[in-house]
Amino acid sequence: MTKTITAITGTAALALAGLSLAVPAQAQYREKITHDLSKCDAGGGPAVMVSITDIKESTGTIRIQSYRATKQDWLEKGRWIYRMEAPARAGTMKFCMPLPAPGHYGIAVRHDLDGDGKTDIFGDGGAMSNNPSINIFNMGKPSYKKVGFDVANRVERISIRMRYR
Repeated sequence: MTKTITAITGTAALALAGLSLAVPAQAQYREKITHDLSKCDAGGGPAVMVSITDIKESTGTIRIQSYRATKQDWLEKGRWIYRMEAPARAGTMKFCMPLPAPGHYGIAVRHDLDGDGKTDIFGDGGAMSNNPSINIFNMGKPSYKKVGFDVANRVERISIRMRYR
């Protein structure tokens, strides 16, 4: 009887351990973070300092999201890692995007001009790391191979140009 209870207890402990390991895997996606440039101060990383240029107007919201630059993650619903939002400012804005570990990433940016939280393909702006062509043929979703860049255990710097219809 003691061996049976020990076996059941051991099995339950293993099952609970498995559940606790599954939580971080789920938690690796969809985390909203605050816009904080100090996260890219000297000695920071892994992170990317993103300079977004050619922002058309000081209305609405700029949303920036990080993704793993893989076929299964890039621009897939719910597969973004971190998201930041800030009131739009015409011209250039800078964001520090911390990343969970060194690796291969892509950044997507959207300017929601009216701030309604919905995508308006005829008005809102969009942009991605490495500034790939966005057109009707790729439905605004260039390959993860075109947007990906490597991040080491330091702060990388990239520039992304906003595009509007």
